[in-house]
Order: sequence, then C-alpha cells, then structure tokens
Amino acid sequence: MRSQVTVSERRACRVVGQSRATQRRWPRIRDDEAELTARIVHLATKYGRYGYRRIRRLLVDEGWQVNVKRIYRIWRREGLKVPKRQPKRSRLWLNDGSCIRLRPERPNHVWSYDFVQDRTQDGRTFRMLTVIDEFTRRCLAIIVARGLKSDDVLHGLADLFVTHGPPEHVRSDNGPEFVARNVREWLGKVGVKTLYIEPGSPWENGYCESFNSKLRDELLAGEVFSTLHEAKVLIERWRRHYNAVRPHSSMSIACSAIIVSIKASLTRAVNCASYRRESVSRRIMP
Repeated sequence: MRSQVTVSERRACRVVGQSRATQRRWPRIRDDEAELTARIVHLATKYGRYGYRRIRRLLVDEGWQVNVKRIYRIWRREGLKVPKRQPKRSRLWLNDGSCIRLRPERPNHVWSYDFVQDRTQDGRTFRMLTVIDEFTRRCLAIIVARGLKSDDVLHGLADLFVTHGPPEHVRSDNGPEFVARNVREWLGKVGVKTLYIEPGSPWENGYCESFNSKLRDELLAGEVFSTLHEAKVLIERWRRHYNAVRPHSSMSIACSAIIVSIKASLTRAVNCASYRRESVSRRIMP
C-alpha cells in the first residue's frame, strides 16, 4: 500500500487493521519446529482423546523443553481438536451439609469396582471387572471374560488381596454379583467393609465411573476385537499404560505411578510426624 500511496506507516496500519510491530518484526521459526509439530501430531493420533496439556506432559517426559503456550499454538495451527469435557455431577448431601460418600484418605483405604461390557467382532458380548484404588487412582486389575459371576468376583478379589493386601472398604453398586451372600460373607470374614451406593446414583461411585468412561473413550470405542484373547491382551496393555505412562489431571498431570509414590511418601511423613508428637508428649507428661 505504501508503495502505491504516499501515506505514513501509522496510517496504513490503521486502515488495514494491523499492528505496527508486524512491519518490523519478522516471525522466527525455531530449528526444531517441524520435528516438534510432527511429534505432537503423532501423539495426538496415537492418543486421540488426550488434550494439549497431556500431550505436553508426554513430550516433557521424553525430554522436550517446551512450554504449554507453544504446544497450544501448534495444536491450534494443525487443527487438532481438544476432547470434550464431561459434565460435572453433584453429589448426594445430607441436610446438615455432610456428604454421604466416604472419602479415601490413604492407599488401600477404599477400593471400588464395577462392570463394563463390550462386544467382539462376531457380536458376542464380554464383560470386564475393573478394580481401582480410589486414593492412588491406580487400576489394580481388569478381569475380562465372556461371563462374570459372584464366584469370579471372589477369585479376582482374592488374588488382589494376596498381591496388594486387603483394603478397609470396597465400594460398588447393588449388582447381583456384588450383593451376593457369598461375597458379603467372605468380605466380612477378611475384615473388609462394603459400601453400597444408592440405587440409581452412579455418581456416588465417581472414581470408578470416571475410570470406566476413560477406558471406553480411549480404548473400547476405537478398537475392534477379533477374539476374546485379543481383547485381554489389548486391555491389559492399556491398563499398564494407564498406571505407568498416561498423564493424570488429578495431580498436576502426573502419571499414576508417580502419584502412588508421592502419596505414599506424604502418608509416611504424616505418620512419622504424628509418632514424634506422641513421643514428645509422653516425655513432657509427668
């Protein structure tokens, strides 16, 4: 415009609606821009339901020195879509303002389990029993079979109790496999208390419901299982990825394995501090 019309730079920029800085500062493209863009697109394709913050955390774990603003700029430029957020649900509250749901306070305090159903390529259904630790958000097991009954629940819990130790409480809905007499009697014998949610209130089992939605959103909705054995292999691989690699928004986008170690350290620190206070009190008291 200035080559054809004799006007000042200020007036020309005002007419076209541009900042005067665009006439002096040329955009600088970094040397690793193409490589970083290709890596972001690759991760977004591999983990289709991850947003740019989780993608950035994966890149940092790989050794990239990049901030979230640069990731977001490339994300928008490449036309990548951020996954839709799930609507928030309110909890059940009593008249005095207290919440019905027992909050987990330490590892092995509250476990929760639930069933998820899917189909193989031939149309036959199979079920998955998901078990998680609500405090550490770690998936302890996903048991896959064509049919799961109360005896299968008992066998699965027994194996987990041997590996991780029995929890203090287990939370579940009122399904027949969970409220069966043999399950309740066996849990009572090993000293595990049951927490059954109110019928028609799945949000009371929010940790497990959230995990099940991630399982379906990130794996089941995008895979076609030819056989039951293939489903077992892929589901177990995803479970290990969820625990050890997948970033979690519950604690600064850290993976579940890091959350377990951090929370265990905090729990030990609190216990040591309490023990010291009790020891000091015994010395002071006459």
